[in-house]
Amino acid sequence: MCAFNLPEPPDWSAARTELREALTSAGWPDDTIYDAELALHELFVNAWKHAGSSAPLVVVLLLNRTLRVSVCDDSPDLPEQREPTDPYAQSGRGLHLVRELTHRFGTNPRKKGKIVWFELDAAA
Repeated sequence: MCAFNLPEPPDWSAARTELREALTSAGWPDDTIYDAELALHELFVNAWKHAGSSAPLVVVLLLNRTLRVSVCDDSPDLPEQREPTDPYAQSGRGLHLVRELTHRFGTNPRKKGKIVWFELDAAA
């Protein structure tokens, strides 16, 4: 049996709580809130796992009826969507999941690192 000493991912509960409270206060439906939480989790873990950010910065904005969540890290490497070839692979589906759960997502390079974001529109 092989044991790995992987570092624990950073705590994302504060970002999740802020997101949930903002959407609940605005009257968003639970299923949309769950989608937003899962998309946030994917971006947060990607910033930790692939960009080496020990504490990714999360910004949650709710403007009119559009939610925008941004996760910032210090890596200049832009994320790439991979086509999963192995159905049993333990990684490689995160950005596909974000694409399916949200209305829009993208990446903006910045002076040091990047911002990966997604948007969700409230139902009319």
